[in-house]
This record gives sequence, C-alpha cells and structure tokens, in this order.
Amino acid sequence: MLRATLRSLAAHRGRLLLSALAVLLSVAFVVGSVIFSDTVRHTFDRLFAASAADVTVLPRDAPEGRDQTLSGAQPTLPAALAAPAAEVEGVADARPEVRVQNVTVVGDDGRRIGSSTGAPTIATGWYPEPRRVVELAEGRPARGDREALLDRDSAERHDVSVGDRLRIVAEPATTEVEVVGLAAFTTTNPGATLVFVDPDVAARLLLGDAERATSIAVTAAEGVPHPVLRDRVAAALGEGYTYRTAEQQSESAAEELGTVLGVIRWVMLGFAGVAVLVGVFLIINTFAMLVAQRTRELGLLRALGAERRQVRRSVLVEALLLGVVGASLGLLAGVGLAHALVRLMGLLGMYLDPADIRIEPVVPVAAYAVGVGVTLVAAALPARRAGRVPPVAALADTEVSAVGRPLRLRAALGAVVAVAGAGALVLLARAESAGRAGMWLAVGVALTLLAAVLAGPALVRPVVRVLGLGMPRAFGPVAVLARRNALRNPRRTGATASALMVGLALVTGLSIGGASITASFDREVDRTLGADFVVQNESFRPFTSEVARRVGAVEGVGVVVRERFVPLRLALPDGSTHRTIGAAVDPELDEVARVEYAAGDTAGAVGADRLALDRRFAARHGLEVGSTLEAGFVGGRTAELRVGALVESGSPAPGGDVGAFLGLPTLERHQVAGQDAVLLVNAADGTGPPVLRERLERALADLPQVQVRDHADYKQLVRDQVAVLLYLVYALLGLAVVIAVLGVVNTLALSVIERTRELGMLRAVGMSRRQLRRMVRLESVVICLFGAVLGLALGAVWGLALHRLLALEGLTVLAVPWWTVAAVAVGSLVVGLTAAVLPALRASRMNVLDAIAHE
Repeated sequence: MLRATLRSLAAHRGRLLLSALAVLLSVAFVVGSVIFSDTVRHTFDRLFAASAADVTVLPRDAPEGRDQTLSGAQPTLPAALAAPAAEVEGVADARPEVRVQNVTVVGDDGRRIGSSTGAPTIATGWYPEPRRVVELAEGRPARGDREALLDRDSAERHDVSVGDRLRIVAEPATTEVEVVGLAAFTTTNPGATLVFVDPDVAARLLLGDAERATSIAVTAAEGVPHPVLRDRVAAALGEGYTYRTAEQQSESAAEELGTVLGVIRWVMLGFAGVAVLVGVFLIINTFAMLVAQRTRELGLLRALGAERRQVRRSVLVEALLLGVVGASLGLLAGVGLAHALVRLMGLLGMYLDPADIRIEPVVPVAAYAVGVGVTLVAAALPARRAGRVPPVAALADTEVSAVGRPLRLRAALGAVVAVAGAGALVLLARAESAGRAGMWLAVGVALTLLAAVLAGPALVRPVVRVLGLGMPRAFGPVAVLARRNALRNPRRTGATASALMVGLALVTGLSIGGASITASFDREVDRTLGADFVVQNESFRPFTSEVARRVGAVEGVGVVVRERFVPLRLALPDGSTHRTIGAAVDPELDEVARVEYAAGDTAGAVGADRLALDRRFAARHGLEVGSTLEAGFVGGRTAELRVGALVESGSPAPGGDVGAFLGLPTLERHQVAGQDAVLLVNAADGTGPPVLRERLERALADLPQVQVRDHADYKQLVRDQVAVLLYLVYALLGLAVVIAVLGVVNTLALSVIERTRELGMLRAVGMSRRQLRRMVRLESVVICLFGAVLGLALGAVWGLALHRLLALEGLTVLAVPWWTVAAVAVGSLVVGLTAAVLPALRASRMNVLDAIAHE
C-alpha cells in the first residue's frame, strides 16, 4: 500500500501542486509573523539591557510609555541625591542624569529631524561611560550650551554633518546648537533620534532647573548583586522615590513595548489564521475530487484485498507528505517574509538589522504543526470517504456518491449554528459595555462563518440559478452548460466559493466599520467643534508651551483654549481602580466647543477640583453629579475630585474619547507640568479665517512639530489614519484572496480532468475551442459570484454588528462604502476570469479522440 500511495502521489503531483502552495502561503505567514515579532523584541531587549544602569532612582510614579508620550509630563528629582547615593556601601559611582522625550530637533532647512513612525526624539547628556548605547564615531563631545552631538543614523537620514546648525525645542526654551560630533549606536537603533548635550548644562537646557534631574544612575561595585544594592540605596534615600535594578528597568520598558508587539503579533497571526482557514477549503476540495476521480482505482484496491483502514491511511499518507513538503517550503518562505518585513519597516522608519533576525526553536515546530496538522485535518473527511468506496466501484463507469442526505443534514446543522450566531449578535446589540459587546461579536462572527460554510452547499442551487438567469441570453447554450456544471456538485462549488467568501466577508465588514468611524467622526467634529482652527501634532504628541505663546500673540486671534492629555487613576466606589486618559482644558471651553451635557455644565466640569465624566461610565459605576472620588495624577499625587458634570461623549475637543475632563487650573495644582496636545483657536471679530490661518502658519513656520488645520483638514487627518489601517487590512486579506484564487484554479483544473470524456464528446458534436474556453470561464465566474454573494451578505451582517460595538464608544453613524461593495463584486468577476485562464486553455487543447477514449 505504501508503494501504491507513493506512486499515486507521483502520478497526481500536478494536481496537488496548488494545495501545496496554499499550505506554503499559510505556513509562511505564520512563520514570518513569529520571526518578525521575535526579532523586534530581541532588538529592543538588547537596547534596553545596554542602556539600563545597575540601579536607577526615579521620581515616584514617573509616567512611562504611552502615559508620558501623551501627557508630556516630566517629573524630576533633586540632582543632589547623587551625593548620598554615592556614599552607600557597594556603590562604585552615582550621578544625576537628564533624559527627556518631549523635545523637537529642527535642522537648518526648517524641517523636523526625527522618525515619522512615532519613534521618540530623546535629548540627554553625553555621559562618558561603558554603559552608554552609543560611542563617539566622529568629532568630539559637546562643551557648553551651544554644542551638541547627533546620532549618526539620524544624521544620515536627514543629511546632517559636523558643523551644521540645529535647534533644540525644549519646554524651558529653544536652543541653537552646532553639531560637533556624531554618535554611533553599539546596538541596533530601531528608529529613535538622539541628541546629546554637555551633561553640565543638560538640566538647565532641557529642564529649566540646573538642580533637578530625571533619574539617578547608580553603578555597582564589582561583585555586588543589583537587588542588594537597590535595597541599600532605597534605605539611604528614603521612600519618596522608585528604585529599579537594571533587570527591572529593562523588563518595565519591554513590558510597555510588549503590549504594542503583542497587538502586531496577534493581528498578523489572525490573518495567518484566515489564510489557514481558506487553505483548508482548498485542501478538502482537492482531496475530495481526487478521491472521486480515483473511485475505480480505490475500488480495485478493495477488490484485491485492501482494507478500509488501509485505503484511509493511503489518503492520509498523501496528505502527510503534502503537508511536510508545504511546511518545509513555507518555513523557508516565512524566513524570506520576515526579511522582507524587516526591510519594509526600514522604509517606514523602524530600522532593524537583518543580521538580528531571530529564529527560535518554536518557529519550525509551529511551521510543521500548522502545515502538517492543517493538511491532515483537511484530508480526514476525504480519507474517510475513500475508505467507504465499495469493491464493486472498480467495475463501474461513474463515480459512486450519495449527496442527498448529507447535504440536507449539513443544511439543517448550518441553520442551527446560524440561529446560535444570530443569538450572539442579538446579545451584542443589547450589551451595555464595549468589552462584553466585543466578546459577543467574536462569538457571533465565528458562528455565522461556520453556519455559512455548513449551509453553503445547500444554497448553491437556488443562488446559482438566480445568478445565471441572464447568462443564456448573453452567451447562449454555453452558459447553460456552465451553470449546470456549477450545479452538478453543490458540495464542491460551496467549498470552492467558501474560500473566497471568507476574504470578501472580512473586507466588507471592516470597510463598513472604517466608513462608520470616519462618518461618525465627521459628524462629531461638525457637532462639537466650534473653533476656527486646531493646532496640533500629526501623531497627537504634546508640544512645548512656546506654541501657545506664539499663537496667543498672533494679530487677529480672539481666544485660545489649551487641551492636555492627562493619565488618571480613578478610585471607584466599588473599590476598583480605573485607568484612563483624560483631558484638561481652559475654562473658556464653551467658546470653542459645543459639549453635550447629560447633567451639569461647563462651569461645573472645569471648576476647582471638579471633573466631568462620560454619562455611560458614570451610570455603570454608580456615580452622579456631586459624587466624589479620588484621582491619582502623574508624579504620585492624589486629590479628591467632585463630579461636576456628565457628558454624552467623553471628549470635549479633538483628541479622542478620553472618558473624563477637568480644568487646567485643577490639573496644575495636582500634577507636575505637562504639555499641550491641542490648541483650539477662534478668530477675533473683524479677522477672517483665511487671513488668520496665514498669520498662524507664518508664526509657527519654524516649529514643524505642529500644524494648523481647519475643520476640513482635521477630518481628512482622521480619514487618512483610518485609511492606512484599512489599506493594511486589505493588503493582508489579499493573501486570503490569492489562496481562494488557487482554490478556484485547482477545482476547475481537476474538474476538467474529471470531465475529460465529456469534454471530448462536446468537441465531437461541434463545440469549438473558443466555446469550450468560454464555458469553463463562465463556470468559474458563477462560482466566484456565488462566493461574492455569500461574502457580501456575511460581511454586511458583521459590519452592522461592528457598528453596534462602535456605537457603544460614541461612534453612532452607520456608513456603507458602496464603492467598496461595487469593487468587491467587480473583483469577483475578475477573479473568476483570471482563475479560469489555465484550466480553460487546457480543456480547449485536448485531443478529441484521446478525450473520448479517456478512462
């Protein structure tokens, strides 16, 4: 049996090629995503490990990661703490360090020097010691407050060389410096921009206070364990600070990065799962058709004494070999994909060294688990059918099959699963929290997809008949034959169309979600934003107070309202703690925004020690106007705040659904200084908006970190950001469509082989080669249109469910991207025609006499 299996596999290797390609693509996507995320993590781990001091002393509850990025707050501690720290037993050295991220570096040409992907721009002192992650590559260290070094990677990207002039825009002031040296990273630089100044003046230039520092770096004497030294330093300096070993500091930084990497990894693996699912349809279809075509061969084996389990094992061995070959090739392709992703990220601003690519032992395990496992699972049902082929089938001229009862059973089972999926979506519609709604959305999507796959074959006949109504008039009898061929085996047509259905359903559902987000935001801007202009950073990063000062001094400005993002920890009545990003605004909010209040007003919201909360959030936690709760701010300070208002949506101004807002005077009493994230500007009476915009842009021309936008510009910014995400989704889902096309090609190719004698008879009775090609193409188009109809219907259901989830977050407008729907329908026709090219060509080239004599 083994020899027979190997010979059969060799005889049908061409028929299995496309299935192997589907396995290859699925495995490659899994392997590529795992290797890429491991490489990024390893790169940052090395960077964090190389830059962390043996023990670091930080301000209590200093903001990190996203909190620091959004708030711009920079807590400090006394630089004088370095002296008592240096006296601790086991300390080799202790010194104050200044390191800030809320700076902008501007070149001679007025352009910002930095990454466009959100990587930070960091200004720090040049501390000569082995732990530094950079080394002097050119020039000399900076001396005094008019010199600086720049990292060589950034210098090369922005054409900066020694002797050029730069401006460092920091919160205390803007400083003009000369580049006196370039620093090269000793590890891979993922994209950050580093500027180094003289450590003796760093605190004054970057913090505005020569007696402050952002941390104290402590170096351990030889042989002193880091945890022991940390405890000694903590005992000497007291409880008012945070103490971390090098390992803890690296873990903290890696944990923040891990959240982002986790999202990227799971998104990529999610699309790999889609590719695997689509590949399963292709493999099932391929083996089912091969078993059907080999009915006489399998029947003969049974007649010669082969047992059912031997026949089943024969088919599974073919699947095993197919899976091993596909997984092996997919593993190699996955490594190539990881290299391509590294190169792509370099073009986008995240610079990774291809030499750092990590291939962990889990990678080949995952490759073969996916490739072999998926193939064996997909081939299990065809193998079972193969074992049931009776010996008498060897004498029959036609395929032995029974499609009636199983088809009815599948339809009934699909209906049951569809009802369960509909129930999950009903529960989603009734959910009051986004978290619970998201859970029901995942359940509903999974169940409705399973229902469509199960019931798909039962829908083939009614749907295909409707789709093919106009075809006979357009294409004549050839179209009738094409439609009948598609109806001949509903299971095969349903499985082939399901592969395309999955990709199209996801595209349709996510397109509806994306269109609803942009439409909702457009309406929200029109409804709530009363300012003539919005001044902000493209990436919503904060900027220095110099921007507000310049805007306020522009002739024709009527009112300027500042908004800052505020990381808050709210102690709720039930004893839990809720972390959110709030907003702090100037009391003149009503002049630039129209906030819809459910209770209270702006005076209550921004009054002393007051805050406003989202109405739905307050209702869930038993809060109302007059309730008090403890709020924790950056720097570890806490305050009792009274709820002064409830709003219908959490954000009082552009910046997102922040969940809470308060007055800037309240924030400034309880938190270290932060930075503005948004300026809302109104023109004074007598000044037209076009004139004011020109003046604002002229006043901010040398501050490239911010842009002036009117309503239309602000809407377009959000549309562009949503579009980038959707384009990424479309590109990734393109993989699923490619595999679906392979499925259609495979089905048609095997169908042509299966109907060789029939096609020969058609040619013998007068059908031309051109008509034969047209018949195969029309059959392909019908299959793809059937998949498109199912995909559009399923995607519409998912899109409506996703809109309900978005509505819980305040995005209530439903928008259907009709152009995308039309593109999906037209694309299905293109897919059908493309997939049929080779099978149609092969069918038309058959020798008529050989085809009639085919067994």
